[in-house]
Amino acid sequence: MDHVLAIADESAAADGASPLDEAARMALADGVAEVLSEDDAFALVHDGDLSMVVRPTMRGRGLGAALLGRLEASYAGGLTAWSHGDHPAAARLAAAYGWDRVRDLWVMRRGSSLPLPALEVPAGVTIRSWRDGDADAVVAVNSAAFAHHPEQGAMDAANLARRMAEPWFDLAGLLVAEDASGVLGFHWTKRHDDVTGEVYVVGVAPAAQGRGLGKVLTLAGLHHLAGLGVEEVLLYVESDNAPAVAVYSRLGFEHADADTHVQYRRTTRPPSPPGI
Repeated sequence: MDHVLAIADESAAADGASPLDEAARMALADGVAEVLSEDDAFALVHDGDLSMVVRPTMRGRGLGAALLGRLEASYAGGLTAWSHGDHPAAARLAAAYGWDRVRDLWVMRRGSSLPLPALEVPAGVTIRSWRDGDADAVVAVNSAAFAHHPEQGAMDAANLARRMAEPWFDLAGLLVAEDASGVLGFHWTKRHDDVTGEVYVVGVAPAAQGRGLGKVLTLAGLHHLAGLGVEEVLLYVESDNAPAVAVYSRLGFEHADADTHVQYRRTTRPPSPPGI
């Protein structure tokens, strides 16, 4: 695992984006990922999702193509793969091997020096930090809110507990909105370090949507992160989720084209993939 993480960290330093997302790192740490490793490259597969990384100083020598060729021979079913940062080499490799671009995930950022609107919570609604006994309600809201989301919608009680066991987890940073009927939504914030915070997950129960709770919860989390002294807050949002992009834009978040993560899916296999 150390060898794989060393290559990943070198790539992150060179590219400005980590080639392994949180799910991949947890799968690696938990020993549930399949790893094909070479001296200067590796491929990691978990739950049908592929991460492939080549050491920056060894790129352009066909190592990625060789690893992908081995994977093509091993996986008859579908695979997906993320290019964190929309890397041109990943696009070329995907085109050569018959992978289609199927999702664009935007990173949006907001400097903490921008003033925040005052938090105005709707009458009858309370926003508070996580407390014991919230797990079932939060999982239920998450499942309903993200029923069609391929990653977040799969969070169950065990996955929630696994994420809460991460070193960055802070009870005060998981905010819950409720009224007399129960939990309506939540905003899980994440503090990466002293400089960067994240709008990690914002979920609102479908029955409570249309009341502005998404914006209120987002704003409550931003006030929390500002209180921690972070300099920047980032978030991830599907590029085609126009309502969410509009809410975040009005709160001062901006997106740069280079801050795009691209997901590819293999749907066809060329008869004789070219070497790259």
